[in-house]
Amino acid sequence: MSARNRVRGLAKLLPEWAWNSSKRKPMTSYNPSRETQGRDVNVQSVYTVYDYDVNTYLEKKLPDQQACHPYLDSGKITWINVDGLNKKEIEKLCSHYGIHPLVLEDILSVGQRAKMDEIDNVIFCLLPMLYYNDDTGEVETEQVSIVLGRNFVISFQEDAKRDVFDPVRERIKNQTSKIRNRQADYLCYSLIDTIVDSYFHVIDKINERIERLEDTLILQKERGALEKISILRREIILIRRSISPVRDLVNGFLFSENALLDERHDKYYKDVLDHITQANEYVENHREMVMNLQDLSMSQINLRMNEVMKVFTLLATLMAPATVIGGIFGMNFDVIPLAHQTQGFYITVAIMLIVPLIMVIWFKRKGWF
Repeated sequence: MSARNRVRGLAKLLPEWAWNSSKRKPMTSYNPSRETQGRDVNVQSVYTVYDYDVNTYLEKKLPDQQACHPYLDSGKITWINVDGLNKKEIEKLCSHYGIHPLVLEDILSVGQRAKMDEIDNVIFCLLPMLYYNDDTGEVETEQVSIVLGRNFVISFQEDAKRDVFDPVRERIKNQTSKIRNRQADYLCYSLIDTIVDSYFHVIDKINERIERLEDTLILQKERGALEKISILRREIILIRRSISPVRDLVNGFLFSENALLDERHDKYYKDVLDHITQANEYVENHREMVMNLQDLSMSQINLRMNEVMKVFTLLATLMAPATVIGGIFGMNFDVIPLAHQTQGFYITVAIMLIVPLIMVIWFKRKGWF
């Protein structure tokens, strides 16, 4: 079996080991001065519209951004979900819906921190969507942008293959749900709340890894602990960096006096604030737990080293009398006790064995090992 296959096999057994330094996520992923900061112009955007009111509901896949234009004045609540961000397409869509160029720049930029802005006639928020990859043990992030306008919400996602909005879609289909009876800002709240709630799934996965690693460390069955702890610590730092600013985003909605926000919905944003605060506390606890695991691992390494040194010291101490006796009887003098006796050699060897045996008994009674 080749070395590469052995590494892959180990990665399947222990996802924490599936670490490729060439694919390591950078700690500073956003740089506004970087020329390649924007999106890939070759990405194909996928448009899905959800147009509804109390009595009617429409869900439809649209062929291009131009097909989204009529829903600006549909007289209903419209949610346009855009998967895959094609720069030219997004520019045209944002231009038609009156979205400021600064907001457009934020939508198309990569790796930004969560934030909330009120520009012209829309409210813009940007936050990360987190996924846990069970195959590699890595936390993957996707930047989601949400634009709230008069009777419409537009969400922009990077990946067309996955999101966490299925619960919101199911509630929109239900005629008796609150979303069908509220304005567009309640839909915006629902999207943010769903994203925040999804953080706890990732946090639970990280917690399982920490507990599993802690158990193996306590049982002293872990040899590659420092590598796994390093990987875990990096993942936790990335989670913390991603979700920590979301608290300021939610506070932005709570303290805003924008006419697009209904005061009746403040209590829902307070609930989201409670959730994101709790998520941040969990991440902080995990960071402290990982640091404690690192200290525990280092302590165990030092303990094993001390055990080895104790064995070597004990062996050297026990051999010391034999060395001294052998040295005495090996001196070049004419008169040496037992030198000319037939049993002299055996008596000397017996003394060399008896003295260390007496030392072992004495050490044992002292409790030194």
